[in-house]
Amino acid sequence: MNCQVPQVTFKTRVRDESIDHENPFRWQNVSTDDIFSGKSIVIVALPGAFTPTCSSTHLPGYEAKYDELKAKGIDEVYCVSVNDAFSMFQWAKQLGIKKIKMLPDGNGDFTRLMGMLVKKENLGFGDRSWRYSMHVVDGEIKSQFVESGLMDNCPDDPFSVSDVDTMLQSLADK
Repeated sequence: MNCQVPQVTFKTRVRDESIDHENPFRWQNVSTDDIFSGKSIVIVALPGAFTPTCSSTHLPGYEAKYDELKAKGIDEVYCVSVNDAFSMFQWAKQLGIKKIKMLPDGNGDFTRLMGMLVKKENLGFGDRSWRYSMHVVDGEIKSQFVESGLMDNCPDDPFSVSDVDTMLQSLADK
């Protein structure tokens, strides 16, 4: 594998207690370097907020085993999806996601440069991320688990290799 993650800027929202408002959040640009430099990171990339497999199994699986990932030397786990910051926040809130950091890729810039942007027009979703996970150390992709059948308008939603158990096994093998 041994290639670098693409350089992009993510448009995120962060809580700011200095804002006297019922919604105390402000925009904050977060670069690829901010996330990956000098760190061991797991990325779980999902097709969309509130979608069935992503919400029932994939993201909750990573949340449930977050501490096991940390015990393997992972600094942070991020969930990336081609959704805006507001959708990602509400999705995490609804699922009770407390440990995994939600990373909105609203324009699909990161996903496109990863070669994982697919059309899901057959479902009315537009452009979305293909389902995959990866381990990145200091910006270098060390391992990547891409679901089979990467294509536009895929009739299926494969989910067999990007799960948390595959990631944990990969980390144990190192």
